[in-house]
Amino acid sequence: VFAVAGGRGYGCNPGALEEAFRRLAPHVRTAWAAERVHHHTVPPATRRLTPGTAAYWTALARSTYLVHNSAFDAGLVRRRGQVLVQTQAGTPLGRMGLDLVERPAAAAGADLGRLLRETGRWDYVVCANRHSALTWERVHPGGWTALEYGQPRTDVFQRARPEDVARLRETLGIPRGTVAVLYAPVHRDYRRTQRAVLDLERLVRRLGPRFTVLALGLPGGGAPPSVRGDRLDAAGDPLLGAGGRPAADADPLSGAGIRVTPAGGRVVDVGGHPHVESLCLASDVLVTDYSPLMFDYAGLDRPIVLHAAEPEAYEEARGTYVDLGSFPPGPVARDEDELIGVFAGGDWQGARSARLRAAFRERFCPYDDGRAAERVVRRVVLGQTQLPPVVPLDARRPPAAAVARSPLTTVPRSGAPVPSATASDRCPSTGS
Repeated sequence: VFAVAGGRGYGCNPGALEEAFRRLAPHVRTAWAAERVHHHTVPPATRRLTPGTAAYWTALARSTYLVHNSAFDAGLVRRRGQVLVQTQAGTPLGRMGLDLVERPAAAAGADLGRLLRETGRWDYVVCANRHSALTWERVHPGGWTALEYGQPRTDVFQRARPEDVARLRETLGIPRGTVAVLYAPVHRDYRRTQRAVLDLERLVRRLGPRFTVLALGLPGGGAPPSVRGDRLDAAGDPLLGAGGRPAADADPLSGAGIRVTPAGGRVVDVGGHPHVESLCLASDVLVTDYSPLMFDYAGLDRPIVLHAAEPEAYEEARGTYVDLGSFPPGPVARDEDELIGVFAGGDWQGARSARLRAAFRERFCPYDDGRAAERVVRRVVLGQTQLPPVVPLDARRPPAAAVARSPLTTVPRSGAPVPSATASDRCPSTGS
């Protein structure tokens, strides 16, 4: 039985593992537990279960494998021989689990007793990298085994082809020849109401007609990635809530199920899109503040720009595990004008950006070669110890960005002058 937080649709790491179960272990029957409204996202070969029904409880009782990216059902009574696989919702950046004991703004409503009970039931935890394994071992204590095999949901990055990227961009309405900027702000625990940190309309006006922004998290629009799977009080921590990623179609490369809303001009609200992975593939560059999506995106080897807004407040409320000031995945801008300068000067795709990204990718994407889900299934289900070797970083071939290296991406200099400020090598006080 597979599920993601909140009874949502097929996707995330459990979705990638379910597909690998059917492909590599066809003797195992699979079922997906989701609210009925999301049943259409489940592949035809997979049984559909509705939480709370008799069929659901029967499946939980009789299943051999239970796979989840968040908290397993509180009413679950584990049977002898059952194997519980916790996939997590990504590489941790903001503090999680027991590390939030002294972070009341981020841990509001957290049930640490439930956290300890939950982690004690796990058999395996899927870890994208060494950083994840060490962090989860400390903040989610238990007798489980770490499967340091990579991030299953990013396997799609390695199997995608240029024509898949082109189809996704067409479905999203991205004009040919324009640079698609994926903007992914993180949820701010210290705010009662979320507000825009960037004026995206001003941003696209200053950058000119060759840029389009895909916005994950406009005020009043779709939820940003942090709300979908990385936020503790909405269940970003696998033990403490009931959030999760949005519903998804079986194949993130299909372009089906896409819901986008024009937000005016060249800003597109993609907060309701069912596949963040598809948005990553369709974009040319990621702009984010503290979203763990940067770890997934680094596997694409495409530019990443940090907009380090309010670092002191974020560090005080949530805190981070990675010092983004000294180890960023790309150029860092402290405010909106600096961010415009990063793009105007070409720093976003320059040589320094590539160096920073290469070091970040080497540290956080060592196993993301497209076979992470396969390794998990071969180890957990088939009992194999000789697993597929990891493809070296320089031998991986994720699809290239559509226009990121095109000479057409230079920002026009006509009209109002673009601020000359460029991002510093460091951003203030974002370290752990």
